[in-house]
Amino acid sequence: MDHEKIGFSKKLKNIIIGKDINLGDNRIFHKLSLIAFFAWVGLGADGLSSSCYGPAEAYATLGQYKSLVLFVALGTALTIAIISASYSQIIELFPSGGGGYIVASKLLSPTVGMVSGCALLIDYVLTITLSVASGADALFSFLPPDLLDYKLAVALAGLLLLIVLNLRGVKESVVTLMPIFMLFVFTHLFVIVYGLYLHAGNLPQVANQVSADLSLAQSNLGFLGMLFLILKSYSMGAGTYTGIEAVSNGLPILREPKVKTGRKTMVYMAASLAITVMGLMIAYILFKVEEAPGKTVNAVLFEAITRSWTEPWGTVFVWVTLLSEALLLFVAAQTGFLDGPRVLSNMAMDRWFPTKFTMLSDRLVTQNGILLMGGFSLVLMAVSHGSVDMLIVLYSINVFITFALSQLGMVRHWWQERGKAPHWRKRLTINGIGFVLTSFILCSVVVVKFDEGGWMTLLITGVLAALALNIRKHYVHIFELIKKLDVRFDPDNTMLLPMARQPLPDTPDFEGRTAVVLVNGFNGLGLNTVQSIIRYYGTHMKNFIFLQVGVLDAGRFKGQEELIHLKEDLYKQTAAYVRLMRERGFYAEAIWAVGTDVVEEVLNLAPAIEERFPRAVFFGGQIVLKKDSFLSRMLHNYTVFSLQRQMYRIGIPFMILPALLEE
Repeated sequence: MDHEKIGFSKKLKNIIIGKDINLGDNRIFHKLSLIAFFAWVGLGADGLSSSCYGPAEAYATLGQYKSLVLFVALGTALTIAIISASYSQIIELFPSGGGGYIVASKLLSPTVGMVSGCALLIDYVLTITLSVASGADALFSFLPPDLLDYKLAVALAGLLLLIVLNLRGVKESVVTLMPIFMLFVFTHLFVIVYGLYLHAGNLPQVANQVSADLSLAQSNLGFLGMLFLILKSYSMGAGTYTGIEAVSNGLPILREPKVKTGRKTMVYMAASLAITVMGLMIAYILFKVEEAPGKTVNAVLFEAITRSWTEPWGTVFVWVTLLSEALLLFVAAQTGFLDGPRVLSNMAMDRWFPTKFTMLSDRLVTQNGILLMGGFSLVLMAVSHGSVDMLIVLYSINVFITFALSQLGMVRHWWQERGKAPHWRKRLTINGIGFVLTSFILCSVVVVKFDEGGWMTLLITGVLAALALNIRKHYVHIFELIKKLDVRFDPDNTMLLPMARQPLPDTPDFEGRTAVVLVNGFNGLGLNTVQSIIRYYGTHMKNFIFLQVGVLDAGRFKGQEELIHLKEDLYKQTAAYVRLMRERGFYAEAIWAVGTDVVEEVLNLAPAIEERFPRAVFFGGQIVLKKDSFLSRMLHNYTVFSLQRQMYRIGIPFMILPALLEE
């Protein structure tokens, strides 16, 4: 009955999420990686979708001086170019992936990097939630008002769908969402080109209107007041720039050569975003768009452009264009699912967060990170009832914390490399301007949005950073205790293990007692387990089989070379155990495998081992703390206990031997 249940659950999982990916395929990384075009779709949706609300937010801030948005448009396009150029340099300097966390950690300090990473994690949760909520708003803006009660349910369903798509794998999720992305690009490019075409003969009048608004604003507000208004509008459109950092974060999933692919993707992203945002802002002026209740500014623009069209073509085009916006906003949440778990896994590898977030599923995705990001987004969506007004207040602040820290780190790097790195002055200038711009926007957004709820974002980020500090403190303490264990069980100490017998048998005693020892590297824990076995069984134990599973986690899933290094490391570590035991007169051999789940790999290997050695007993070591706590239980995997339960279910004996860590 148990086997039937397992079989059914496996079939259901294969249907929903997909079959396991074969780690023995030498082209696995090539097959799963993204070319520049697909990377633009998967990583560029967040930035491009911001044109649905970023330009409108900036436009609305100008009040009666709407024509001044032309200056905001120029400033926005220039800022996109500068930030993109800055991140292209980050891609070149960090070819294996250089998001805000890694850049700040390497170039400033690990603690500053942790703060940047925490800010990014909060931002990605908000990216997912806000994108889906905005998409639901856009979708229901052209549906009958009677259906508004279902908007939250649709938003939650959209989140669940994205979680499932990402559990299936990065490339599958991107290919699935590509038609939506391209529909948005084509419809908005048409709006911009067609709008400019219609007003090609009216450009002098438009220039006069801009000049008149400029004079009126200067007369009513003064030069400084007018400048402040333009800068405020520029800052309120800060959501436009979110997502630019996604390419540098996402380098591990790009096709080789990663740097070339990343830089090409950055060009696609920056060009499409700058053209779309600038084109929409200019179109607002050309069509003298005014805000209308219950409609987005873009919706008003699309209706104005198609007003003279023969029905139903005008209405159909407006609906299709708004639908493309709604769906792209759903797609934009993809950036949070692609990069959020990756930042979390990088921080977990550095022990700021539980190590379980580095684990990959059998679909080679950071499943725990996807579930965590998606889970928090579901909670935030439910708590906020999908209110874009509430979510947008929390948005933008955190991403500019990361922007500013990344640019500061790059400025420091080029200053330290002055006179040595080629073109260091040019690179220093680009990152320096990027730092000034992003710092200005950060300060402006914090000041303007602080009382509206911006303080909440800063508080949540601070609490998360404090939690990360405590987690890191715990791991550092445990590592110090493990070092003592390694010293205590020095393999050079000949008194560690007694001699079994001489001479060494050439072949194993298949009918004799056999210890199958699960190890995780050649270390004190493994040696403690071996010593305990000999203490309990002495020379009655005839054979030792050392079994190690190399876990392909997020840190190693970067290319074929990493997989080769992992296999070489497994061979060396298990061979050290075999050599040690044979020197003491025991028969020993090693078995190792590579996978994403230790329990599953051991369960696959165990029946064949038991068939060869009918009197085999499996052993696993487990570190034990004198003072157990809720935090320690949360931060350690305790895989050996899960494995013991599964082994008992298939009738194979498994013993856990403790290794006490002395304070």
